[in-house]
Amino acid sequence: MVSLADVEAARERLRGVIDATPVLPGARLSEDLGANVVVKAENTQRAGSFKLRGAYNKIAGLTTEQRRQGVVAASMGNHAQGVALAARMVGAPAIVVMPEEASLTKVTATRRYGAEVILHGQSFDDATAHARHLSEAEGYTLVHAFDDPDIIAGQGVVGLEILDALPDVGTIIVPIGGGGLIGGIASVVRARKPQARVIGVQAAGCPSVRAAFEAGKPVTLAHARTIADGIAVKRPGDLTLPLIQELVEDVVMVEEDEIADAIFYTLQHLRLLVEGAGAVGVAALLSGKVQPRGDEQVCVVLSGGNIDANLLSRVIDQSLARSGRYLVLRTSVPDRPGNLAQLALMAAQAGANVIDIHHRRSLWGVPLADTGLELVLEVRDEQHGQEVVAALTAAGYAINRVGGTEFVE
Repeated sequence: MVSLADVEAARERLRGVIDATPVLPGARLSEDLGANVVVKAENTQRAGSFKLRGAYNKIAGLTTEQRRQGVVAASMGNHAQGVALAARMVGAPAIVVMPEEASLTKVTATRRYGAEVILHGQSFDDATAHARHLSEAEGYTLVHAFDDPDIIAGQGVVGLEILDALPDVGTIIVPIGGGGLIGGIASVVRARKPQARVIGVQAAGCPSVRAAFEAGKPVTLAHARTIADGIAVKRPGDLTLPLIQELVEDVVMVEEDEIADAIFYTLQHLRLLVEGAGAVGVAALLSGKVQPRGDEQVCVVLSGGNIDANLLSRVIDQSLARSGRYLVLRTSVPDRPGNLAQLALMAAQAGANVIDIHHRRSLWGVPLADTGLELVLEVRDEQHGQEVVAALTAAGYAINRVGGTEFVE
């Protein structure tokens, strides 16, 4: 177990090294849910996530000889950056093993902090096995991503900061990957405010804690597939799982579309950039999988903001389509000059902005004399989208709408 004294000692070691990240009001989230919601913005931490806390607490506590020999770690990306930065701060060489499909953004950032990056395996667990091998073969100190008391204590400082800022908090919602962050936070909450709930959130594409609960012990999932790569851990820790079982009130799962929509919602309405792992708490609230109790204060931990730009672009496009802000329409027109321009003009007159148009001559059984068209239109909201469809239909076009029909303001 990790004691409150362990976490308080970690806070002293981290003083002046990490940022005490802000607790910010989630005004729009509170309004939409009819609740009192705030967010703990760990996405604004140095290196872009909470991971520097545990990494520095571990590495700064090593002996002079251990630092000289160097450290090795495995990570999908956030722990990699935390270890690389922490090692640079104390003057220790660092090797970080990352899966071959790790985010290029996170690989580049890790190298920028001075670590040697080795790409190995298809998953975090593959990378961890190789990091252990290097530790045993070369004498490096293994800095585990979560299953280490010093790591857990360092992450637990997030819990101290939450309780200092929010003495009346009723529920704290925390992402779960391997369990270091929630284990540290829950240890602090149990010691200082046991009446508060700690609720964990995992991606449905990697439900390792649920599998462990069912088996009664940590088990390794066969697959992990989620855009929340920061929590795509197929096996919870031997140290962290008992903490979750004993101290965490509930663990819920969120789907990929819910995570994507939460990334978009947080960016648009909270003005904060988060990655998939950082968005799962918001996803749990928006989907109703976590229900605030009355007028209690709810704190959502936004664990990181290191999202790849290409993924963010796709998330935004798909979320706009699902919410009704983007209309995807299929129709056909006679294959003669001017007909495409006339359709675009009709859409513009209805107030829609044409984002993209694709010719689809060979699809949908279009007559040989016609050409199929797929249009992506930007509209104000769902009602406006319906008005655009109605206007085009009234003008004689056979419109088939593709995708979502619900709009979220």
